[in-house]
Amino acid sequence: MKMSIGLTFPGSLQDESIICSLCKNFNINLNIIEASFSMAAGWSILTIEGQEDEIKRVFEYLAEKGVKVQQIQIDKK
Repeated sequence: MKMSIGLTFPGSLQDESIICSLCKNFNINLNIIEASFSMAAGWSILTIEGQEDEIKRVFEYLAEKGVKVQQIQIDKK
């Protein structure tokens, strides 16, 4: 499964390596399309590819961290 997602980060996560953790802790391929971060907040658009259950685990991790996820496009191939 491959999808494009938008992430919104609260400023309280400015010192955490959330995107890096996704690559290290989950069996996915990730590409950063666009991103912007400041001390107050941040956002990014990513493509993420992997098994559906692994992507669900990624979404759970992001929710636990307080990151908002918006699915933009899904390709189940």
